[in-house]
Amino acid sequence: MDAKDFIEFGKASLEFIVNYNDTIRNRNVLPSVQPGFLKEKLPAEAPEVGETWQEVLKDVKEIIVPGITHWNSPNFHAYFPCGTSYPAIIGELMCAGLSTLSFSWMSSPAVSELEDLTMNWLGRAIGLPEQFLSDTGKGGRGMLESSASETTMICLLAAKTRTLRRIKTESPHLDHENLESKLVAYTSEEANSSVEKAGVLGSMKMKLLPAQDDGSLNYLILINEILKDIEIGLIPCYMVANIGTTGTCAFDNLTEIGHVCRAFDIWLHVDAAYAGGAFVCPEYRYLMNGVGYVDSFNFNPHKWLLTNYDCSALWVQHSHDLIETFQHESFDLTHAKENEKYEYKNWQIAQGRRFRALKLWFVMRMYGVEGLQDHIQEAIALAKKFEDYVNGDERFEIVTPRSLGLICFRMKGEDALTQDLLKRLMRRKIIYVISATHRGRLMIRFAVCTANTTEADIEFAWKEITEQSDMVLQCSCHQPSR
Repeated sequence: MDAKDFIEFGKASLEFIVNYNDTIRNRNVLPSVQPGFLKEKLPAEAPEVGETWQEVLKDVKEIIVPGITHWNSPNFHAYFPCGTSYPAIIGELMCAGLSTLSFSWMSSPAVSELEDLTMNWLGRAIGLPEQFLSDTGKGGRGMLESSASETTMICLLAAKTRTLRRIKTESPHLDHENLESKLVAYTSEEANSSVEKAGVLGSMKMKLLPAQDDGSLNYLILINEILKDIEIGLIPCYMVANIGTTGTCAFDNLTEIGHVCRAFDIWLHVDAAYAGGAFVCPEYRYLMNGVGYVDSFNFNPHKWLLTNYDCSALWVQHSHDLIETFQHESFDLTHAKENEKYEYKNWQIAQGRRFRALKLWFVMRMYGVEGLQDHIQEAIALAKKFEDYVNGDERFEIVTPRSLGLICFRMKGEDALTQDLLKRLMRRKIIYVISATHRGRLMIRFAVCTANTTEADIEFAWKEITEQSDMVLQCSCHQPSR
């Protein structure tokens, strides 16, 4: 492909993206395909001779798009947001076009330095204490990774290294051969499944502690578990607190848990994957009171801050903990201007990294903090609108109080009613919601997920839900509760 063809392909692709987003309301949010559908539409082997970009784009429109779930649809209310915006899309295009790889400062100086700058911008925008920011000289650092799952794993490994080093320093006479097998980590049963997975991959027992009725973890339960583990010879090492759980967007108390972790020298990591984006609005920062006690803090701009996947922001108070875990010198990666501040290969599992900061920098510059605040506040206002609909219909009940842009509700009566409603909604594919359980009761999670969502879309979703609820209650096999 020559430059002229590339430009034409690019123009056509951008036009396609704009048209796709402009018409996305006209599509069912869920596709009507079965597993293996692509095998029937595409050849089993790559073409011997290259095809034209027109042929490729035609297949994207006619084969690929009909088989995707439309996460950017205003009728998508499942999971949590996975948002994007045109500045982010162009930032991603620039990232691919510049085709630069970074693992050290010299490998691409602007990549490292822009990430450092942007993480300080973002940290200040959400109100993080200055000890997390690199330009304050207090030892903190921010970096962008692929997902909250990856940052949980990174910090677990750093916690393991720090704990083992501390024990070996304090008690050099101990037999250290089996110390690693005695390390234990803690989190709430409401934590994302990726937290437990990090324990498996990091060879550390991850204890899922029971949550309270509101979904948060009581610090007294944590203390009790720690003391029991110490008594049987285990070594408390790592704690993951939830600032916005996956199921109900519940919040652990960082001040209480932070005091406990400080007392027992346990690394405290915060998973704020969804809720962290709300902290660009000062009125919601009380939800992370006590963040100064934590060792690491993570949230995903690719969820609620208009930046497409993947873009997960991680800050640590003491960057040397990461360096001591991941630094590995190699003759082919060293350079004359090596600077600890920009050697990202020493702070993560992978050696290389994409230029993720570019798209986040585009978003922050073109929206500004005020634009991001408006986006969050509008989403929460729409969630309140949906909450009012639920509260105004005696057939439904709110299971847990609305939290930011998430409402958890169910049909009153037996779980079979709510299950039937979910099945009907999934079959119709007009809106997308998912189920969860809370205290043994089935519920529906409804999240406001996209920047395209309007009040009319909330009304549309509620109409679809209520009409299908009418069908549920008309079914002879169910009787409404009295």
